[in-house]
Amino acid sequence: MQTIIQVLALELGCAEKYVENVVNLLDEGNTIPFIARYRKEAHGAMDDTALRTLETRLQYLRNLEARREEVKNLID
Repeated sequence: MQTIIQVLALELGCAEKYVENVVNLLDEGNTIPFIARYRKEAHGAMDDTALRTLETRLQYLRNLEARREEVKNLID
């Protein structure tokens, strides 16, 4: 099974290292405008739209994974 980073990289057509960098920056509390403007070396050539899509999909996939774990624990 693919990791969330791998799924996002595939969906966005970006390198995994850039996706991982952006995820780390988001987890640290940085905003999309800040990342887009001041952390270009961390995300390569992603624009604001791609960064927002990544943020939205990241939240969705994390919630989905958490729900899978909840259901799995109920079954066990």
